[in-house]
Parts: sequence; structure tokens; C-alpha cells
Amino acid sequence: MGKLVFGVDVGGTTVKLGLFTEGGQLLSDWEIPTRKEENGKYIVDDIAQSIKERIEQDNIAEDDVAGIGIGVPGPVTPGGVVKGCVNLGWGDTAIEETLSDKTGYPVKAGNDANVAALGELWQGGGKGEDSLIMITLGTGVGGGIIVDGKIQTGTHGAAGEIGHMPVVYDETETCNCGRKGCLEQVASATGIVKEAKKLLAANDMPSSLRNYEDLTAKDIFEEAKAGDVLALKTVDILGNYLGIALGHLSCIVDPDVYIVGGGVSKAGQFLIDVIKKFYTDRAFPACKNTPIRLATLGNSAGIYGAAKLAIDNAK
Repeated sequence: MGKLVFGVDVGGTTVKLGLFTEGGQLLSDWEIPTRKEENGKYIVDDIAQSIKERIEQDNIAEDDVAGIGIGVPGPVTPGGVVKGCVNLGWGDTAIEETLSDKTGYPVKAGNDANVAALGELWQGGGKGEDSLIMITLGTGVGGGIIVDGKIQTGTHGAAGEIGHMPVVYDETETCNCGRKGCLEQVASATGIVKEAKKLLAANDMPSSLRNYEDLTAKDIFEEAKAGDVLALKTVDILGNYLGIALGHLSCIVDPDVYIVGGGVSKAGQFLIDVIKKFYTDRAFPACKNTPIRLATLGNSAGIYGAAKLAIDNAK
């Protein structure tokens, strides 16, 4: 079986953990609660304790563990310091050193979105490729950039913040980041609903969307698939702005493949086809045929990517 590694994905509600072989086989996975009380002071201790319990439970020899990888919801410096995680209550935290001290194993950390992208490259929708850009469409819009198998973090840890790429130049509302016109404002699940409500208010066009008391992105895609004209217009707005964003990225990174994940990606190939339609019009000519695929690892992408961090760190 060779050496084993642990992959850890720290979320706001739960911490996901996985035990992997160096070849990428997931042997077991589990979750523990994310205890955010007292500014998240218990989170690292809980992770260390859970890993120790799994080692004992599975009778794993200490020498068989090559290391631990961990993804966290915040920027991480090359030296392994988390530069604050607001939703965990953390300020600057030396996550690699702290978790290593508590477990006795080498630790490598990364931003959770970047780590998920690495997981998709390693064992998911981008398997077999050298580079990818992953975009996650959920409550917000996240992303990760992998080039030659390596996460691109940028000088300030902001590389891959695709959701805050300015694309809507006449936007009047303010994004959560404090600016206006971010991709997240129109391409997230909440952004899609916002755009649909704008269309509903702007005209009297008959639409099944008017029948929903609490409209969701899922509702909009289901009605679009059924042929509702206003729902289709809403989806086209999403596709247009994603096409603009990926078109910009094609000129800068020119990846092997784009991977689309997050809750909105449950719309499936229908969503991919809409993005492709607009991307083809926006992309640099040499990049028009870059594949756009759905993510395949789902909520496990983070632990896969974290495990790959540990494997690479052990080399």
C-alpha cells in the first residue's frame, strides 16, 4: 500500500477528513464539527485528535504516515500562515507549524478553493491534465488556478479570486468585497435569483417564475430547461458574464481545461452548454476550443486536494 496521507478540509460547519494512499485511493473519510466558539481555538486540537484516533482505530504504524494536507477558508502564505479566516474566528494562524506540533507529522496548507481545484486536477474532472482553472458557483463564486500541477496563489494570496473579477461595469449595488460589478454579483446562486427578479419586475412577460414564493437558482434552471423564456433569459445573463470572465482568463492562463463546480453546477450539462456558447464568442481565438467540464469530486474535492498537498510536500 505504501505511505498514507491525511487530507483535511476545514469548513464553517464541519471539518472533512480523509485517509489516502499516495496513489490517490481514498481509504476512508469522515467529518467532525467545526467548533467556532472562542474564535475557533478548538479547531486545530479537534483535527489533531481525530487523526490520532483514526491512526489508532486502523492500527496504522506512525512511520506509514507521510504527512497531512489541509485546506482552510482564507489566504495562506508560502510559509504556512493563514492570514485570517473570518468565518472561523481566526486571525493570523501558523496552521502548518501548529498542526505539525500537535500530530508529529509534516503539514502543508492551502486556501480551500485552490486545494479543491488541485483535487479536481489530481483525481477529478481535470485528471490527466497539467493545468486547469476551476470556478465554483455557489452562494458566492470561488475559484482556483493550477499551472503545471502547482497551485497559483499570487503575491497576496488572491490568485483565483475569480468571483471578484469586475465584469458588470454598470452595476450599482455593492459586492461583499466592497466594490461594484464583481462576477459573484451575477453568477452566484444569489446573483442568479437577483437577475431573475430584475427581469420579472421590468416587464409583464408571462413566466412560471412568478409562481415561486421563494425563488432559487435551482428553480430558475429547472424552468429554463422546460423552456420558460424569462428563465432562459436569466440563464443567458449568467452565461454571458461567465463567458466574459473565462474569456479574460483564457488570455492570461490558457489552461488545458475549465472545471465548473459548486451547487449551481448541479444544473449539469445544460449549464456547461450555456457557458460554452458565450465563452466561444469571448475567448481568444486560439483558446476557443478549451474544454469546459463539470467537477466530479463534489464535496470531496477539498480532501483530495489536501491529500495531494501532503504527497507533494513529502517528496
